[in-house]
Amino acid sequence: MLTRRNLLRTAAALPAASFLTGYHAMAAPLKGKLKIRDIRTMVMQGPRTYTLVRVDTDQGPWGFAEAYGNPGAGVKEQVVALKPLLVGKDPLEIDRLMTGLDRHTDGSAHSFYRAVAGIDMALYDLAGKVLDVPASTLLGGRYREKVRVYDHAAPRNMLDKASCREWAQKVKADKSGFTCHKFSPQHTDPKKDPGRDVVNRLLSRQELRNMRAGFENCREAVGWDHDIMVHNHWEFDVRTSMEMANAVEQIQPVWLEDPMPVAYSEGWKTLCAASKVPICTGENWFRRADAAPFVLNHGCDILHPDLRNTMGYTETRKMADLAELFAFPMANHNTGSIVNTMASIQWGSATRDYLACETVCGKGDWMDDVILHDGPLFQGGFITVPNKPGIGIELNPDVVKAHLAQGEKWWG
Repeated sequence: MLTRRNLLRTAAALPAASFLTGYHAMAAPLKGKLKIRDIRTMVMQGPRTYTLVRVDTDQGPWGFAEAYGNPGAGVKEQVVALKPLLVGKDPLEIDRLMTGLDRHTDGSAHSFYRAVAGIDMALYDLAGKVLDVPASTLLGGRYREKVRVYDHAAPRNMLDKASCREWAQKVKADKSGFTCHKFSPQHTDPKKDPGRDVVNRLLSRQELRNMRAGFENCREAVGWDHDIMVHNHWEFDVRTSMEMANAVEQIQPVWLEDPMPVAYSEGWKTLCAASKVPICTGENWFRRADAAPFVLNHGCDILHPDLRNTMGYTETRKMADLAELFAFPMANHNTGSIVNTMASIQWGSATRDYLACETVCGKGDWMDDVILHDGPLFQGGFITVPNKPGIGIELNPDVVKAHLAQGEKWWG
């Protein structure tokens, strides 16, 4: 009998065969002709920290990408620890290299997921440069030439209609043209709201009323040409999450994000079945094994991994192949620098059922200028996918050096 569970088991080996078959065919003529010579890091400091990773080869070509930043404690040290396991190896054997890291990628307590992510994507950047193709080609090819991005623009006070109108005017005039915005509901002051408890996993009755009114104010002010996403940080129980979904239903948000604790439970399935608002989660996943119970049990509607958590392109692409078996759309969490934003754009372009990529860039400040670019990177709320090899970007040394974290040097 063909059940959802049996199909998932049967398909478990398929993701590895899909995009990697094409990649291996492209890389075959050059395999064995390069060796990893060094792996280096440097950390930028801005609103967060941004850990950049570089892979050098004995023949000159090199690639770079971004591992996790804040909270990035230990990520740089993990990259250094992984280096001896990779130096001397063929950089084009990416999947084998990542699998060969064994206990550092196998789900055990020894795993270095966030460091592995930076190395993995740097290897794809390197492979793209060597093979003279964009990373999206290595990932199976593009479905789109530009990818939608969303920001965090929010009103100062969503309960004040004048504040919401001011916010709407500002976002509509934004030069980057964002038309999708993610922000959280406002909490009440426990000194004024006796139902508010800062420790429990509930919203007070007043907070629920405020949530409904606040998001309706935002919709009224911005109209229907802009999309809204409702943001959370894994705070609430099942019943409260259901009440939240009900409270924002009328504004038709793109999704309700991360309302419940990270790990899968039957509560996620219950929430999805009850909610008319799409449920989104995944930024804290490390492997496709974390996504599997959500897919198998329909515990969410939209998968939302962060490439810097889910071990980079290889693992996250396999996750996308798993999601596609059951027609689950995907998006990307991304609080990284413009480097990870552009890496995510390549990935999103090669993912069929893709919605949008989060970004903290696009403000026209130094964060955009970390990479060299002609003209604005963000246009109409989209980023055009680079056609240059690899991730398709080049660092701006002057800007990067001006924003290195204390004690850091240009590529170590």
